[in-house]
Amino acid sequence: MVSAMLAARFLRMTEVVAKGNLVAKLQTFFDSCVLLGWKDTVAALQAAWQISGWSESRIVQPCIDSVVEKILMPPSKVTWSYTYTRPGYNTRKPHQSVPKDWWTEDISELDIEVFRSVICTVRASSQLPPPLIGEALHVYACKHLVDPLHVGSSGVLHQAPQTSAAAEETLVAKQRRVVESIVTMIPSETGSVTGRFLLRLLRVANYVSASSSTRAQLIRQAASQLNEARAADLLIPLPSDPETYDVGALEAVLEHFLAQFQRPAAAEERRRMSATMTKVARIFDEYLQTIALDRDFPVGKFVHLVECLPDIARSDHDGLYYAIDIYLKEHPELSKADKKRLCRLIDCRKMSPDVRAQAIANDRLPLRTIVQLLFVEQERTIGAAAGGSNAADGGAGDRASVGVISQLAARTKDEEPASSAVHKSDDAHIPRRDHTRVADGTAAAAMTRSLSVSTNTPPVARKERTPEETGSRMRNKQ
Repeated sequence: MVSAMLAARFLRMTEVVAKGNLVAKLQTFFDSCVLLGWKDTVAALQAAWQISGWSESRIVQPCIDSVVEKILMPPSKVTWSYTYTRPGYNTRKPHQSVPKDWWTEDISELDIEVFRSVICTVRASSQLPPPLIGEALHVYACKHLVDPLHVGSSGVLHQAPQTSAAAEETLVAKQRRVVESIVTMIPSETGSVTGRFLLRLLRVANYVSASSSTRAQLIRQAASQLNEARAADLLIPLPSDPETYDVGALEAVLEHFLAQFQRPAAAEERRRMSATMTKVARIFDEYLQTIALDRDFPVGKFVHLVECLPDIARSDHDGLYYAIDIYLKEHPELSKADKKRLCRLIDCRKMSPDVRAQAIANDRLPLRTIVQLLFVEQERTIGAAAGGSNAADGGAGDRASVGVISQLAARTKDEEPASSAVHKSDDAHIPRRDHTRVADGTAAAAMTRSLSVSTNTPPVARKERTPEETGSRMRNKQ
C-alpha cells in the first residue's frame, strides 16, 4: 500500500490528469481503512519510514498521529484482538480489560527517530503516568540494545564471527544513537524507570562510548535509585576488555549516592535514608565478592574500593569478610603486609557469631586478626554468661577457643625464623615484625590462661585452720 501510494504520486496520477485517478483512490483507502486499525497503522508507518524517512510526511505524520491517538485511548475501549506475549502475563487467565502497556511491544519495532516522535507526543499530552512511559523505554531498550555483560570475549556486540570491522563499527554507532535517544526520553519523575534499568543503560553507554552528558545523567539517576539494584547490576565492563570491569564508573555512582546524605533532612527521612544506606552496603559487598575473583585486580585498588563506603554505612561486616576472604584465596601470593592491610578493614565486632566462628578457623587470615576475633568472641561469651543466658554454650565456646588459641601458639612458634640471618632479611622489608609476633604470642598465651581459668571447675572451698595449726605456722616462721 505504501509503495503504491509513493509510486502513484511520483507518476503524478492525480485528479488533475484524470478524474478518479489512482492517488485519490489510494488516499481514500488509506484514510478509511489503514489508519483505523492499530496493526496496519504501525506497519504503514514502519514501511514509509524505511522507504523515504521524513521526506514523505504525508504518510508518516498521519500514521504517527493515529498511533498516538490509539495509545491515549482508555484501555477499556481497546479491542483485544491479538495474543499478549509479554513475559509475566498469563494469557490463560481471562481479563476484563487489556493491560495498560498493551502498545509498548508493537511500537518497539519502529526506528528510534519515529519511536522518539511517538513518545514525545504522548508525554506532551500528560495523559499517561511516567512509569508507563518508562515501561515503553524499557521494552525498546531490551529489543535494540545488547547488554555488555552478555558480550563475548572478542568484544563484539553480536556473535557472528565473520562480521567485519566496518559492520561492527556501524552496529556500535547504532547502539550509541539508540541509548542517547532513550536517555533523553526518560521522565524526570523518580521511579519512572527502575534502578536496574538505569544501570543497564549506563553499561551500554559506557561500552559504546556515549556522550559525556548521557553518562553523567545516567550516573545521577542511577545513584538516586541505587538501593533497587543487585550486585550483578553494578558490573560495568570495559569497552576494551569485556571481561574486565570498570570500577571508575561505579565509584562515580557511589559518590553521587553518598552526596544525598549531606543534605539536611527530617527525622523520618533520615531513618529511610539509613535503611537505604544499609541495603546499598550489602549490595556493594556482594559486588566486591565478584571483583575479588579477578586475579589481576591490584590490592591497593581493592582497598580503595572497599573504602568508598564509609564505616557507618555497614551495619555488619559479614559480606565484607567474605569479599576479603575470596580475595585472599584468589591471590595467595600476597605479602603478609598486604594481608594485614586488607584485614584491618574488617570490624570484628560487626561480624555475626557464625561468620566469626568461620573466620577464627580460617588459615588465610593473619594471626593478629584471628586473635582479635577471639577477644571479641570471649567478650561476647562473658557478657552472655554474666546475663545468665546460654551459660552452657558459653563454656563450650570457651573450651573451643582454648583449643584454637593453643593451635595459634604452635603456629606462632612454627613461623619463627630458624636463624638470625632470616631475622635480618625479614626486618629489612617489614620492620619490627618479630616484636609483633612476640606480642601476638604473648596475647595468645594470656588468653589461654584466662580462658583456661574460666573453663575449670569451681574452686573447692578453703578449709578453715585450727588455732593450733595457725600458731604452729607462726612459730616456724620465727
